[in-house]
Amino acid sequence: MKTLILLALAGLGAQLVDGSLGMAYGVTSTTLLLAFGTNPAAASATVHFAEIGTSLMSGLSHWKFGNVDWKVVAKVGVPGAVGAFVGANVLSSLSTEVAAPVMSLILLTLGAYLLVRFTLRGIDRRNLGKPVRKRFLAPLGLVAGFVDATGGGGWGPVGTPALLSSGRMEPRKVIGSIDTSEFLVALAASLGFLLALGSQGVNWLWALGLLAGGLVAAPIAAWLVRHVPPRLLGSLVGGMIVLTNTRTLLRSDWIDASDPVRYAVYAVIYAIWAAAVVHSYRQYRKDRAQESADALAAEAARLAAEERRLHTPDAADVADYERSIQAGRPSDPRD
Repeated sequence: MKTLILLALAGLGAQLVDGSLGMAYGVTSTTLLLAFGTNPAAASATVHFAEIGTSLMSGLSHWKFGNVDWKVVAKVGVPGAVGAFVGANVLSSLSTEVAAPVMSLILLTLGAYLLVRFTLRGIDRRNLGKPVRKRFLAPLGLVAGFVDATGGGGWGPVGTPALLSSGRMEPRKVIGSIDTSEFLVALAASLGFLLALGSQGVNWLWALGLLAGGLVAAPIAAWLVRHVPPRLLGSLVGGMIVLTNTRTLLRSDWIDASDPVRYAVYAVIYAIWAAAVVHSYRQYRKDRAQESADALAAEAARLAAEERRLHTPDAADVADYERSIQAGRPSDPRD
């Protein structure tokens, strides 16, 4: 029962992050299941079955708040489903001894990318409003879907930063579209795992726990996407994923590091993580101040233009004034 409650809370937290940031539900949940000692393929299968419900609820919530571009959903979601189905079968064919370190390595890479991406760069807005090309979305969906199934997560960490870095969509629409298209990916991956592992490969109780927490969080996250600073959240989640999967790799047969080595590595990661979070928070405050200054300057310019317009007579007013002067001047003045 304690495990089920913990999974529900993890699902709630992961979905809050995923719905606000456009990534990290699968990565966070799979990392937790691996920490419990779950078979990698079973962990990914369990998470993807839970994601069918959470991504559906999240997509509906984002659609309600106007955060979804349906053209992008179709162009990236269908190739993503193909990649996820293939990835599920590839992961299912690997032995546990090989799959566990491989999955942790994928998750570690994604976590490091999140940490660096959101700590140092934030969100690029220079190309906002330009159309996203299909020749970019189809390969992106195929790769992201494959990584998502083999790594237990990756649809968001691969898809969201790629679309954000293009700067062609509003951040809220990137997040909403990626979250909505994840339903197709989760459905295809689940079908792949079901065919490869059978129903015995899925811990249905754990999937239910993750699903329950995610369903509660999905509508809240869709509303919070306009208010939560994604830069700070990305640094927090990225550091957590890096730390957890580094722990798994250092204890694996690949490395089997001694305690002093492991603790030294953990200390370095904690220090880098703390510095990244502090930097992200400072940059967030700086960006907020800059945005406020830009907004005030724009408002001042608008008021100045309005003031000039009100005090500058137009041609019709000038003509009326001249006619009134001429009408009041006598043509033959008398003493």
